[in-house]
Amino acid sequence: MQLSLLDRSRTRSGHPDAAALAHTVERARWAEEAGYARFWAAEHHGVPGVASGSPPVLLAAVGAATRRIRIGSGGVMLPHHAPIVVAEQFRMLEALHPGRVDLGLGRSLGFTEPVRRALRHLADQPDTFEADLAELRALLDGTAPVTVRPAGGGPVPMSVLATGRGLQVAARLGLPVVLGGPALEAPEVADAVAAYRRDFRAYADGDRPRVTVALDAYVAEDLTAARDLALPEVWAMARSRETGVFEALRPVEEIRAERWSEQVRRRVDAALDRAVAGTAAEVRERVADLVSATGADEVLSSTSTYDREALRTLDTALGEVVATIG
Repeated sequence: MQLSLLDRSRTRSGHPDAAALAHTVERARWAEEAGYARFWAAEHHGVPGVASGSPPVLLAAVGAATRRIRIGSGGVMLPHHAPIVVAEQFRMLEALHPGRVDLGLGRSLGFTEPVRRALRHLADQPDTFEADLAELRALLDGTAPVTVRPAGGGPVPMSVLATGRGLQVAARLGLPVVLGGPALEAPEVADAVAAYRRDFRAYADGDRPRVTVALDAYVAEDLTAARDLALPEVWAMARSRETGVFEALRPVEEIRAERWSEQVRRRVDAALDRAVAGTAAEVRERVADLVSATGADEVLSSTSTYDREALRTLDTALGEVVATIG
């Protein structure tokens, strides 16, 4: 079972936003040391708790700081960009870090209405995601009317972040998929993945359906300690639904000292109950169940917590857990 890491460059209270980018690069180094297969960066715009709005820029730094680990996006939000611009960015990355670059693509339109306006998205704008994916692939593989520079170089494998109709789009275009969040938690996920495999149309010889499951996993000596590690991320998400602001990660002690509204408490408790958290044996069982339900080829960890030393320990522990899953 292949294990990869998605780092969203989460900001932390008491630290400037820029520190989150340095932390991402450092985490990539230790992910490489720990034997992770890939290191992915995210794209978020105007979100207080996330410092990364440009995966290609961040990946250039990550690639320069590492030697072997594959680097990629989880993902570039294609509705924000012309396909040729994305193709040029990732052709440049492939030229700088040959044989190491992946391109994950999503369709999120922005966190809030002001952000969507700033990104020039209109309410009645047509959905061109599938056509843009096809155009981007043609630009990358050299079959488009325009030749992207730098020309040549190795392949840049594409994947689709499967939100909404993502699974159907990926099947029609013959692309791998990444399942996470609500798509992975849906009760019909096994049927949806089965339909993706059934309807998959290979684009080139050797193409086959490929599924990655993205999840946050918290391994500790007991469930209470694991839930404490999960709390900073869960708290930020629960609070965002009340305030409209996705906050920086905060220490557990500060969060516990806050006065919680009943609504936030219910949301936090529900999210912690859903979390993949517990002892190594408990987390292994949860991850193995997800892998079995989806037939996944790869696990993509998107785990985050405030304490960076605890985060490094989590990354190591998850690697040990996933290594035991066939």
